[in-house]
Amino acid sequence: MKPVPHATSLRRAPVQRRSAERLTRILDACADLLDEVGYDDLSTRAVAQRAGVPIGSVYRFFGNKRQMADALAQRNLDRYAERVTERLAGGAVRDWRAAMDAVLDEYLVMKRTAPGFALVDFGNQIPVGARRAEPNHRVADRLTDLLSGYLDRTPDEDLRRVFLVAVETADTLVHLAFRVSPEGDERIIEEARELLRAYLARALD
Repeated sequence: MKPVPHATSLRRAPVQRRSAERLTRILDACADLLDEVGYDDLSTRAVAQRAGVPIGSVYRFFGNKRQMADALAQRNLDRYAERVTERLAGGAVRDWRAAMDAVLDEYLVMKRTAPGFALVDFGNQIPVGARRAEPNHRVADRLTDLLSGYLDRTPDEDLRRVFLVAVETADTLVHLAFRVSPEGDERIIEEARELLRAYLARALD
């Protein structure tokens, strides 16, 4: 079973398997509808109809569509962290440059294939939550925790700042690549990759 979104994005966390499966269907429907109609025309009623659940089931978990989008963003981040962890555990990643490539490559795969990701990703397109919990801060913190052991570095504030700058940079350039081309302009992506390598080399070598 996939991880349940962080409890702060839910009115009530699912306890039973049936309830968790219903929540998964609701978030899957939300993701599909984001691709089809966009955030402005998204409604909790349409999500309930697509998921095949009573509207009350949606409101059991979410007070409004913003909370639902936030939960989808958190699920995206959880799944992204899983993908990066699997890549790092595979044994093919031997230095921080290969780790950085894995981090960027897995993001690009989700950007191209995950339903609803183009609009929500980790919350960047629909800002949610308090300022201290801005999406790129959440991503940078998660990557710091994932990669610090691999880099043999203490996950201190200096390392968190380095990853935050890298994440903010990558976020801006990847969104530029996808504005230029629906599948992401490869030349811009390679420029982003080189820029990140140069910046991280100063901090990590």
